[in-house]
Amino acid sequence: MAGQSQPKSTRGEKRSLVESLVADLRAEILDGKIPVGGKLPSEAALTAQHAVSRTVVREAVAALRSEGLVEPRQGSGVYVTGTRRAFPLPFENLASEKLSSLVEMMEFRIAVEAESAALAAARRSPAQDARIAETLDALDRAAEEGQATGALDLEFHLAVAQATNNPRFVDFLTALGKNAIPRSRVAEQSDADVTQAYYDELNEEHRRILSAISAGDPAAARAAMHQHLENGLRRYRVARQLSA
Repeated sequence: MAGQSQPKSTRGEKRSLVESLVADLRAEILDGKIPVGGKLPSEAALTAQHAVSRTVVREAVAALRSEGLVEPRQGSGVYVTGTRRAFPLPFENLASEKLSSLVEMMEFRIAVEAESAALAAARRSPAQDARIAETLDALDRAAEEGQATGALDLEFHLAVAQATNNPRFVDFLTALGKNAIPRSRVAEQSDADVTQAYYDELNEEHRRILSAISAGDPAAARAAMHQHLENGLRRYRVARQLSA
């Protein structure tokens, strides 16, 4: 209705818009669509093209500058200065094929995600609780149909992280990406019994985490997530031995 002010975006929504714009512009730079020495579209053009505010554009440019990809020039615009980041993003150089590297990452995940589960149990909304359950149902269906489940497993952990209502937990898993779930190395085992046993155990662990979160029991949720990740490391070791 005319005369009514538009609702302000929440801090989380704004942050998501900034991250999305950074990802789009970074991809154009790294793919060479905007070459070194080339100029980014103007602030007004980016605002119109991506349907975001000028503040979002400025924060996105600042993020790209911190990565060493662009350089604003007073009165001229923003120019691409390189097609490689000045420094790697967190976990970008993770050697997931090395057991030692995975052990390091799993130890880190245990410290972060055990607390994530505890906070989710204390803070989750009914909708977030339902979302965690939905991801498990989708994962179960995929496993029954013999489909890859790595991405869905990550969705489960992301749903738990989102239920903390602290975006930093989501940032952590998003930064890890596919490195968070070394599923393919287990799913590729030729022994179908081992694979089925793996999924059965995984499902039981996930359900215990969900049950503790739904019951609002932080201590039980923390313990269930801790045990789940410890078991994940054990399963990975077994899978490595079988494929050797």
